[in-house]
Amino acid sequence: MSTAFCFSALANTPEQNCVSCHQSAVSDWQQSDHAKAMAEATSATVLGDFNNATFDHFTQKARFFKQDNTFKIEFTEQQNTKVYTVAYTFGHFPLQEYLIKTDDGKMQVFPFAWDSRPKSENGQRWYPVYPDEDIKSADRLHWQQPMQNWNGMCADCHSDGLKRNYSIPKKQFDTNWDNINVGCQSCHNDMTDHTKNTAYKAGDGSIAGHLTSSDKQKAMGWLLDPSKPVAEWQGEPRDNQFMETCFSCHSLRSPLTDGIEPKTRFLDQFSPSLLTQPLYHADGQINDEVYVYGSFLQSKMYDKGVNCLDCHNKHTMKVKLQGNGLCLQCHNAQVYQQPEHTIHPLDSDGGQCVNCHMPQTTYMGVDARRDHSFKIPRPDLSDQFNTPNACVNCHTDKDNKWATAALKSNFGAPKDLAVSEQYFITLLHNRTLPLEQHLALINDSSMSDIKRASAIALLPNSTQILTDRVIAPWVSSELPLLRLATGLVGQILSPEDRLKSFKALLTDEFKAVRTAAANHFVDVQIKDLAVVQQALNELSIANEVSSWRGEGNLNRSIIYQRQGRTEQAIAALEHGLIVDPYFEPNYINLADLYRNNNQVKREGEIYQNGLKANPKSATLHYAYGMYQIRNGAKAESVASFKTAVKYDNTNTQYVYLYFLALDNVGKTNVALNELKRVLKQYQYQRQLVELGLNFSQKLNDRESYNFFVRFYQ
Repeated sequence: MSTAFCFSALANTPEQNCVSCHQSAVSDWQQSDHAKAMAEATSATVLGDFNNATFDHFTQKARFFKQDNTFKIEFTEQQNTKVYTVAYTFGHFPLQEYLIKTDDGKMQVFPFAWDSRPKSENGQRWYPVYPDEDIKSADRLHWQQPMQNWNGMCADCHSDGLKRNYSIPKKQFDTNWDNINVGCQSCHNDMTDHTKNTAYKAGDGSIAGHLTSSDKQKAMGWLLDPSKPVAEWQGEPRDNQFMETCFSCHSLRSPLTDGIEPKTRFLDQFSPSLLTQPLYHADGQINDEVYVYGSFLQSKMYDKGVNCLDCHNKHTMKVKLQGNGLCLQCHNAQVYQQPEHTIHPLDSDGGQCVNCHMPQTTYMGVDARRDHSFKIPRPDLSDQFNTPNACVNCHTDKDNKWATAALKSNFGAPKDLAVSEQYFITLLHNRTLPLEQHLALINDSSMSDIKRASAIALLPNSTQILTDRVIAPWVSSELPLLRLATGLVGQILSPEDRLKSFKALLTDEFKAVRTAAANHFVDVQIKDLAVVQQALNELSIANEVSSWRGEGNLNRSIIYQRQGRTEQAIAALEHGLIVDPYFEPNYINLADLYRNNNQVKREGEIYQNGLKANPKSATLHYAYGMYQIRNGAKAESVASFKTAVKYDNTNTQYVYLYFLALDNVGKTNVALNELKRVLKQYQYQRQLVELGLNFSQKLNDRESYNFFVRFYQ
């Protein structure tokens, strides 16, 4: 699109005042992905083929056409055909998605996107969002369900000044925005007063309220001494707080408020996801779609003070230089831009810094994103910890041993990881550590903040009890992520210890910390009721913000239940079942509430409704089997447990109850034979071995007894 279109696109928006003084910045912005984050569906914005194109995917079929200057989709699924009108485009590259207005103020992401890459890259085609699956209507991933809802899942990062405005009583959205795409306001806040301030001088840098004068900027920078391998920062300490504005969207996080305020600190608006599997590989490389925050905070770059704008233009958001030149701004070419270092020709793909140190992971089939943790490839660790490495990612015909030998021949033997790094990668791989090692990792100040915080969050896997003495230094830490993670694990503190130093987290400067801690004071008696209530109110708002989906209602109900407010807990879960009918936990928790209130008939109805909506849910079949056992329907429970095992043959508890149910109806011999057949599959779990011994003795079956005794340790 032309610059002229850019200016007109800003007309009648808060950004219109920016154009007259900042034409260069606006022109740059027009080249950015931000400028194309969302738009009304017009001939100027729609990239897909709507010239009566058709596309089939499993049981779904779509025809894309135009009618009266609108873009239409005739969509058939499960033998039902309906015509939809495209309201908005969503993004532009490598995929452009399309939004369909539905009832209750919702907009849903249509299941087929346009692959806008060139034909030479296999683009210019319709592309299914789930290419390997036939997502039918009775599925939480179906395009008309909350997981594909624009209002809740996507909207706040694609438009300026957006508010979801979800109403729990009405069960509907009244979403609005100040500007349809990501413009000036998303980074600079509402600058209306600034346009009235005649004392303001153009040229003073401003991002999210953090000002740095032009004179100071000229006196500061990265200085690359030819005698040193890497540049060092020259001048006053950097104020990189502006990156919190970037992190608001470029992170995997849970919202604490409705919408994004650029001037508000990140941890006052969001609770970020920390480093865990499967979101990240054991060494911290990205796995799931986690965006940039979690990887960048691990990096040496971040630790040294590098910020987003050192590599990305502040308005186009594209990298400032192509190729290795970007890295050579700070990395000495005499050291790094040499075949001895790249071990590939400099003009080859292997000679590009990013291909070794920022490997790509592809999401949605075509969207390749680079890892911002800037790691050195370690194929020597890959077999041990099942981590990827850039070497065999490219050399797909080779293995990790080959890659390790190749690196060793060029750089020598790989360095041993520091002790705490060894602990960290082992922790993420095994999800647990011996407690002494776990605490040593957390208390090692040489480790990055996010790794230490992630280790705190994983403590419940290594211990069932913490004491005030252990957590007190974390509560008083100047590092907010450590305080946040401590707030998240309050359940392994005794109620008495929560009333000691942990209580200070209720008045922490950051909302994310306060709400994390508040969750552990719902049913703890405390004298400072006002302090607890304020934090609980913030937690309640955070849960309400997400009440358009199942998880938000589950969280609301748990709080109500712990407060003894059973009616409100039931109402929250019932609301969750209406808006998100394929979210299984709400059925189970609601059934439990009815059981606790001796409403046995209603409990059974909830399980039946849940199974009708989720017939392949192993969890629901198991829970219903337990309900049947409690109510004397032993024969019927056998079928429930058997079905649970059918849909999840990895859960030892499910198969254990299945065999017990068979025994209860006099089919001990069947249970014994089945148990012998699947014992290896369940890795000879002691619980199952003991059950086999019990059945063998009951049947006086010496041969079977000897079979199981071999595995009893």
